Formats: sequence, structure tokens, C-alpha cells
Amino acid sequence: LPLLEGGVHLLVEKPIATDTAEAERMVAAAQRRNVILQVGHVERFNPVLSYLEENAPDPKFIEAHRLAPYPAPRQDGRPRGTEVSVVLDLMIHDLEIILHLVRSDVVRMDAVGVSVLSDSEDIANVRIAFRNGCVANVTASRISPERMRKIRVFLEDTYISLDYEKQVGELFRKAGERILREPVPLERDEPLLRELRSFVRCVADRSLPVVPAEHAAQALRLACRIVEMIRGRGS
Repeated sequence: LPLLEGGVHLLVEKPIATDTAEAERMVAAAQRRNVILQVGHVERFNPVLSYLEENAPDPKFIEAHRLAPYPAPRQDGRPRGTEVSVVLDLMIHDLEIILHLVRSDVVRMDAVGVSVLSDSEDIANVRIAFRNGCVANVTASRISPERMRKIRVFLEDTYISLDYEKQVGELFRKAGERILREPVPLERDEPLLRELRSFVRCVADRSLPVVPAEHAAQALRLACRIVEMIRGRGS
């Protein structure tokens, strides 16, 4: 916050802040000082997302899985991400993406989660219903033996399955009585490099970031609601 108040352009790691109040203060400071505040939702720079933006204009159902092994502590013994809920650590990537794709208000949610190896939720699932009729089912875990970062998007007569990590995908399309299966044409690229270049370009020409702070704050608000719902079940 002091850097924003000092007129410094910032690229910050996701989530944008530790809570929604802090996020709102950061957004207000960036607007007041007219500086770029971009948030590191790096998957937005993945070729997978570029494909979905062009080919999934009206999703009916979205399913996202983001799984990872339990992270080892830092060299000084401090936890590496496990001090916060997996919703804020991993799931928030998919929440931001889904909000971006669906562009509709959330009308109903049902969330569950459990703590297994840490004091916060290590695995969580949420089902989100949107005003426009789309439904999203999102799962995040940091206690998986293997990594997985996949999204499946169901459209009218079409189903798209994409892998963020491998940057590959398949499309299933109804053709009469047959289901056609074809590979998704993706050009592999390095999302982090694209993100950094985008930030530099935004600062240079004062253009709007791909992930504006307001969008990141919206994702954080949704993530915090999910955590509250999970913990409310356990109270």
C-alpha cells in the first residue's frame, strides 16, 4: 500500500491481498494515484485461456481441478502457502478464470473442505450457480500425489477439455448422431514471461492490465465467501 501511495506501478502475487478490506484499499490507492496495479493470476496468460476466450463465449457448465502435492516448508521452517486455505492458495486461480469467462453474478454456492495436514483447508470443493444459468464445479487440493491443472467447459453441442500444465486439449463436438473428437490447436508458450511482458507494456503505454486489480479483488471476495461457508459448516 505505501508503494501505491508513493506512485509506484506494481505487479503483485495473487491473491491481491490478505482480505477484502485490504484489497479495496489497494484498488482505491491505485486509482487515486493513477498507477498500474496488476495481479499475478498467471493462468490468464496461458494459451489455454486464450483459446477459451475465443471459443467458449457462452459456457453452460465448467469443471475445474487444481491438485498439487503438499508443499515442503521453506528452509527457515516457515510454511510455504499452507498457512492459508487451499481456496486462497490454489482455487483462486480457477475462481478468477471462471468469473472472467461467465461474466454473471453468483446466485448460489455450496462449499465443503477439510484440513488434513495443516491448520487450514487442504482440500476444498465448491459448486457455484450463476444468474445466467451457468454452473461451475471447482476442486482444489494440496495433498494430491500428482499435479493436475485441468478445466472442462461444456457448451451447446460441444465439450472442451484442456490441461493448463501440458498446454494440450481436446474438443468433442456433436455432428448428427456422431461425436467428433479432435485436438485443440494450442501454441505452447510461457505464461509467466507473457505476464511480465504484459505488465511492462501496460506501464509503458498506460493501458489496462489483463488482470486489473478490480477483477482480482472480485475473485478474492468470492474466495473469502467460500472459506467462510466451509468454516461455517464446521462451527
